[in-house]
Amino acid sequence: MIITQVPFRVSFFGGGTDFPAFYHKHGGKVISTSIDKYCYLNVRHLPPFFDYSSNITYSHIERVNGEDEIKHPAIREAMKFLDMHDLSITYDADLPARSGLGTSSSLAVALLLSFYALKGKHVDKRRLAEEAIHLERVLCRESGGVQDQIAAAYGGLNRIDFSADGFEVSPIVISNAKKERLNENLMMFFTGFSRFSSTIQTEHEKAIQTKGQQLLELLTLADEAEKSLTTGDLDEFGRLLDYTWRLKRGLNTAVSTNVIDQFYETARQAGALGGKLLGAGGGGFLLMYVRREQQEAVRQALHGLKEIPFRFETGGARILYYAPEDYTPHGGEQAC
Repeated sequence: MIITQVPFRVSFFGGGTDFPAFYHKHGGKVISTSIDKYCYLNVRHLPPFFDYSSNITYSHIERVNGEDEIKHPAIREAMKFLDMHDLSITYDADLPARSGLGTSSSLAVALLLSFYALKGKHVDKRRLAEEAIHLERVLCRESGGVQDQIAAAYGGLNRIDFSADGFEVSPIVISNAKKERLNENLMMFFTGFSRFSSTIQTEHEKAIQTKGQQLLELLTLADEAEKSLTTGDLDEFGRLLDYTWRLKRGLNTAVSTNVIDQFYETARQAGALGGKLLGAGGGGFLLMYVRREQQEAVRQALHGLKEIPFRFETGGARILYYAPEDYTPHGGEQAC
């Protein structure tokens, strides 16, 4: 049996520059952190005593007699990709899916990490991230960027640079006190709306062709945000979030709604310096940068929304429990 834990992520700056169609030409840059909200995957081989070969539990229960019967695309394609059979898979998470925290990519990383471990194979974070990108973007044919898989695999507060040659992950080096203050100044609220990001991501891919100048500005803003963390005024980080959010809304009208805009402006009027809707947009979690002395006012102004306290984390994808198994395929003679 294998139990894996993979964090969700908060993306601050550069989202949209992590699309291959953009960074192959111009480069890309993202600032993000993993947080102490996780998905968990329990994977083991299923004994051959049932009238189905694999049992898969997430928001639905699937009992199938072949990988092609699996409806969940990431689970189906991951099993086929790594030649996995006869599995019991149970997924659980601290926060809901389709909420802007990269949950689907965290699941993709968890699947690959679990399957390799069940085979008794070590896989490093780079390979884990690269294969999770391949799983979602190629095998599952889902639109989107490639930052989420990297953030989930590596963990930590990082700058991720993209080019035609691939990606590089660089930890952002700041004092523990400043990092703690940044964490304390961030408030996260659930808007109550979930959304499928693929539709919004498809619209963003179209915007790459027509609004390249705004995306180039997002690159510059990522540099400025990193400076505010390492050598500058931390409150400038919050102000840059506000500027970036307004810029992204101009890139793709689907990233927000009238209701979400109202939540955002309400928080700003109560004292927030800036913020953004996490993920592709359209729903999910609203992140606000608020000095501690204004936080209660913002909390009261958004009293209808559920606040989600969180902490930064640094571990990335990890195996919590490892008990290798002897496995003989159902009806077969060879162990693997």
